[in-house]
Amino acid sequence: MKLRTKLLITFFTIILLPMAMIYLCLTVLGNFQGRALKSDYDIAGVGDVYSVAAVRVFNSLTLEVQREVAQAAKESPDSFREPAYQEQLNEKLARKYSFLAVREGEKLLYNGSGGGDEELLKELPPCSEEGENSSGSIFTGESKRLIKQQDLTFSDGTRGSVFIVTSMAELIPQVKQMFGNMILTILILLIVLSMALAFWLYRTILRPIRELKKATNEIKEGNLDYELKIREKDEIGQLCMDFEEMRQRLKDNAEEKLQYEKENKELIRNISHDLKTPITAIKGYVEGIMDGVASSPEKVDKYIRTIYNKANDMDKLIDELTFYSKIDTNKIPYTFAKINVNAYFEDCAEELGVELESKNIDLGYFDYTDEPVTVIADAEQLKRVVNNIVSNSVKYLDKKKGIINIRLKDDGDFVQIEIEDNGKGIAARDLPNIFERFYRTDSSRNSSKGGSGIGLSIVKKIIEDHGGRIWATSKEGIGTVMHIVLRKYQEVVHE
Repeated sequence: MKLRTKLLITFFTIILLPMAMIYLCLTVLGNFQGRALKSDYDIAGVGDVYSVAAVRVFNSLTLEVQREVAQAAKESPDSFREPAYQEQLNEKLARKYSFLAVREGEKLLYNGSGGGDEELLKELPPCSEEGENSSGSIFTGESKRLIKQQDLTFSDGTRGSVFIVTSMAELIPQVKQMFGNMILTILILLIVLSMALAFWLYRTILRPIRELKKATNEIKEGNLDYELKIREKDEIGQLCMDFEEMRQRLKDNAEEKLQYEKENKELIRNISHDLKTPITAIKGYVEGIMDGVASSPEKVDKYIRTIYNKANDMDKLIDELTFYSKIDTNKIPYTFAKINVNAYFEDCAEELGVELESKNIDLGYFDYTDEPVTVIADAEQLKRVVNNIVSNSVKYLDKKKGIINIRLKDDGDFVQIEIEDNGKGIAARDLPNIFERFYRTDSSRNSSKGGSGIGLSIVKKIIEDHGGRIWATSKEGIGTVMHIVLRKYQEVVHE
């Protein structure tokens, strides 16, 4: 069942159910009041709610006159023989759908209705024998009259009665109209309240759901930029907030996926270019050997060494690509252990110095620490960091005599490693981006420098996984310094 249908059912239930309850209550009330009238006024035959209500209305309307009649019957009963007093009381009662009747003995002294005296005498109850001033009520169902009786004794000892007669045939329509107006007013109020409630439910439930449906369709069509406006703070509003958060996450994931695909395409393009260059060189030198271009053993040896070096370049490139895939899935195989930084970097400097010397590059090592420093690190991955930075420096050296310096500095609870070169430097606009994946300061793929563009991003990832940080400072035409900071290992002394 649709929510709209449920609301309509609720709307009509709010109207019909109270109406049925009102009718039931009026019926029960009529029966109860009928029994009460029988008990209070000894009135029988009042069966419907309108008659009961009319009796109550009559009693309240003529109550003042009833009291006056009762008092006059006690203090000056003979006043009811006076025509002026009779007319005075009858005028009061005429405005209340009633008239006065006075009986002396068996004859009617006064008939305020102006009708037949004989008919009225037949309806009037006899005098009570309970006392001189006894009173009572009777309801005559045939003529629809309510008779309020006050018995009295005139000064000459004659028994008489004063009657207040109300024509219910006139009063009941008025009561019916009053009840009708009341029920109509209640019905109008119920309708207005129901409409207000339905409108409120529409604003707080249906409209947000409609907007939520529209947003769902937009997302289904692939529009992740459609923003759902949230107004309410109730459960529906919370649902909309959760939906909006889901949309934002979907959008972020989609953007990340697009960026990832773009980076992968860039990586494949870079790797393809960087693999093609050494493969082309290897093919050329192999063809030279096969065609006899290398006519002497020295040339053959030179060609073979060149082929070997190009194959090494390819191997490094493939290794870098393999390592990148491990970074992308957070599966770098770390083996952490305590490392003496001083000895470790001294060995690195000796190993790199031999290789760099053949390229006419001087490698300097300077240890400015006051005492041996120990860190927790993976020796193999830390070596990868140093090799990547040094390889990058070598790649962009533009001086006849290249210089690379490695310096160790004490920095309180940390040790700082600086790797400096005298290359061409990095422009200030490029410096903040050099650790991003696939970023190149030289965007041209025709650059002879080659490289996948992921070397420094690998370096940053490894250093951060060691709990350290890395940054660069550079001046164009002068050189670049890579700064690495690692926390020192300190033994915890238990007392």
